[in-house]
Amino acid sequence: MSKAYDPRDRFWRKAKKEGLRARSAFKLDEIQRRFRILRPGARVLDLGAAPGGWCQIAAREVGPKGFVLGVDLEPIPRLPAPAETWVADAFSPDLLARLRTQGRAPYDAVLSDLAPKTSGVRSADEARSLELAERALGLSLEVLKPSGVFVVKVFMGGDFESFLRRSRATFLDVRVVRPEATVARGSKEVYLVCRGPRRIEESARAADGSPAGEGVVNEGS
Repeated sequence: MSKAYDPRDRFWRKAKKEGLRARSAFKLDEIQRRFRILRPGARVLDLGAAPGGWCQIAAREVGPKGFVLGVDLEPIPRLPAPAETWVADAFSPDLLARLRTQGRAPYDAVLSDLAPKTSGVRSADEARSLELAERALGLSLEVLKPSGVFVVKVFMGGDFESFLRRSRATFLDVRVVRPEATVARGSKEVYLVCRGPRRIEESARAADGSPAGEGVVNEGS
């Protein structure tokens, strides 16, 4: 899914010039300019944060009174405040508790640029990408504030449409975005910008088509 960096790529050159750690920083920068998802003083969780480009953009937007936590399996070189980084697995059963006790949850925004290590088998890579997106979605519902925003990378193909339906059942507003830095590389990735998480009971009703007013038992996660 991912492609090798090309020194001729204008976003790669611009990132180097501006001291950003990855060209992908401009994807979040564009999403921010278009949708204003981050505000001064906000708390942000960035999943799949290495090497730290999204953290840099988020930290710039939330300012010194905000907080940005970047999480990745790979160590991320130290970033200046208000950013902090953890080496952690998004699928770890202990991550949620740690976010609540040490990570300053709940968050105003959860960002996910998680991507699988590619195998070269398109169907397998698409399935793994959706698995990561589903994990990020589930985690966001546990740690977002009621007015929170969730941004997630998904690759077109496979079960993308079913994931999109689930996202629309889970959030009040969902936009599908292809940032210019994505288009420039001919990537099939898109980003969903999701606002206003519904209550878990409402999300379950919307997902299974149950009419409002029918009881839904929430057994927790």
